[in-house]
Amino acid sequence: MRKINYPLIVSDFDGTLVKRDGTISEKNREAIEKYVAAGGHFAISTGRMPAGILNRARELGLQGMVCCCQGAIILDIVSGNVLSEGRISHETTMQACEKMEELGLHIHVYDLWEYYANIEDKHLAYYENAVRAKAQRILDRPISQFVKESGLCSYKILAMVDEKDNARIKAELSKHEFEGCEITKSANNLIEIVNTKYSKGTAVQALAKHYGVPLEKTVGIGDQLNDLPMIRTAGLGVAVKNAEDGLKAAADYVCDLTHEEDAVAFVIENFGFTQE
Repeated sequence: MRKINYPLIVSDFDGTLVKRDGTISEKNREAIEKYVAAGGHFAISTGRMPAGILNRARELGLQGMVCCCQGAIILDIVSGNVLSEGRISHETTMQACEKMEELGLHIHVYDLWEYYANIEDKHLAYYENAVRAKAQRILDRPISQFVKESGLCSYKILAMVDEKDNARIKAELSKHEFEGCEITKSANNLIEIVNTKYSKGTAVQALAKHYGVPLEKTVGIGDQLNDLPMIRTAGLGVAVKNAEDGLKAAADYVCDLTHEEDAVAFVIENFGFTQE
């Protein structure tokens, strides 16, 4: 059996492991299976909520942990039990929703197993199809009012935007102080407000501690700016070819393959195992 080089590999999901059509290639599946069988630990760290990733992790036959909502939630894949979590305060959740409403944005607010949307349109339908989880519609009142009435402390607040408006809207939201939060980009059409205490970087730290793996022997793979904390925390930070320029600049290694070309399988083969 081949020897493991990096005992822990943590991969982003959308734009990194999964293809544009929502499938995971057989080459990626086989590489993950062989790596795990040899004693390696492979984990997914995603912006998705638990309902949008648990079944996908199980499809891969993964056990152990999965990290959701940019590291704010860590769950056991087999049982679905929450191992750690970090919410945004109720007051800040309301404030963020109010500011997004002022900008007329399509808003999603995330609880543990449910998420809530304020607009029903083709973009929501596309999103629901991609994550395989249906939103609860809040169409009879402002979503900030729903948050106030429900007492919801969200794990993250997301805005769906036109790609051409992403930078402008992110800059506009960044003018406001959302206590304990930061604003990040998870896709060309998605802007997210998340808790600064939790990130894909803190998720790598938690996974490394759980498995007893030194941080310098971990690999993080991603494509978007919300993957920056993971890329910077892991011993080897890898950006796939289709990654944002900012992520590539921070990465230790830039793969010459995209998520459509089995980049994760390449990383596993070339870094997960020793090259003896």
